[in-house]
Amino acid sequence: MTPITSSTTTAIPARKPSDFAELSRSIRSAGLLKRRYGYYAVRIGVNLLMLGGAWVAFAFIGNSWWQLFIAAFLAIVFAQLAFIGHDAGHKQIFRSKKLNDVLGYMHGGLVALSYGSWVKQHNQHHANPNHEGSDPDIEIPALAFTNGQAGAKRGVLRWIAKHQAVLFFPLLLLEGLNLRVGGAVAILRGQVRLRALEAALMVVHIAVYTTVLFLVLSPGVAVLFIVVHQGLWGVYMGCSFAPNHKGMPTIADGQKLDFLHKQVLTSRNVRGGRVVDFVLGGLNYQIEHHLFPTMPRPNLRHAQRIVRRFCAEHGISYSQCGLFRSYGHVLRYLHQIGAPLRVRTV
Repeated sequence: MTPITSSTTTAIPARKPSDFAELSRSIRSAGLLKRRYGYYAVRIGVNLLMLGGAWVAFAFIGNSWWQLFIAAFLAIVFAQLAFIGHDAGHKQIFRSKKLNDVLGYMHGGLVALSYGSWVKQHNQHHANPNHEGSDPDIEIPALAFTNGQAGAKRGVLRWIAKHQAVLFFPLLLLEGLNLRVGGAVAILRGQVRLRALEAALMVVHIAVYTTVLFLVLSPGVAVLFIVVHQGLWGVYMGCSFAPNHKGMPTIADGQKLDFLHKQVLTSRNVRGGRVVDFVLGGLNYQIEHHLFPTMPRPNLRHAQRIVRRFCAEHGISYSQCGLFRSYGHVLRYLHQIGAPLRVRTV
């Protein structure tokens, strides 16, 4: 078997298909794939209360620079709403795909994202995490995650890749815009199943959002509100996704790994307890999530003990670190990939 590419990872002997079946039996016997309707009812209710409370506070404050605090709070609320959309897309909430999709489209409308486009792209990521040429999450024009990608950059994109570690967090300010533009393009090209519904949800959201802002606020405050809200939301979303796979081994096009190794070796968990669980929407249990994507979010922390013990018993590397250290790994990796571009040629 050809090894996956990494400065620290060597070839791993292929495991028998029964290894994952054994792990799955342990997870099922622990009841960790059962739905958690009560948890999601409370979580969704709290999110909607925060959303409604933010807009009520917005109405009371009126035309004031204090509204920038509401903008920052809404960035947090939008991320939490997006996390519910993520869980619905993985069928973590209901057993029925239809009910999950209803909830997913609703939350997509609340944050002006194309749920159908995101589900399609995210499913490709789960099928081929960190697989060059197959994982859309590492096919980002402004960044390079492999030496091959770095060498292929030209013009402004090459300059960005050269300094990508320094520019990484500033670039995340545009992540919200990037997600919306990508969704809008998919809708216009007819790449989503419910094209009319998604177009209507996005247009209505943007129309109501901008109308309310410019009716209540002066133009200058309204524009700054949008910049703060959308920019911080983008940073939050990017900071939630970045620790999961960035800086972990990548798989070159044409190379193969069994499902168990493919999901575990390319993923990183972030420790930190229930606070980090809330902040990252359960994505801090990325290994368990990739192995069992339909597992309800609150069950992931319990599955971690089983999965980590299983990996130790079978000699499978299990990556986990603290939140800030995970960002350090990401930045060092990006700096390393951009290094050849910083070498001056005579």
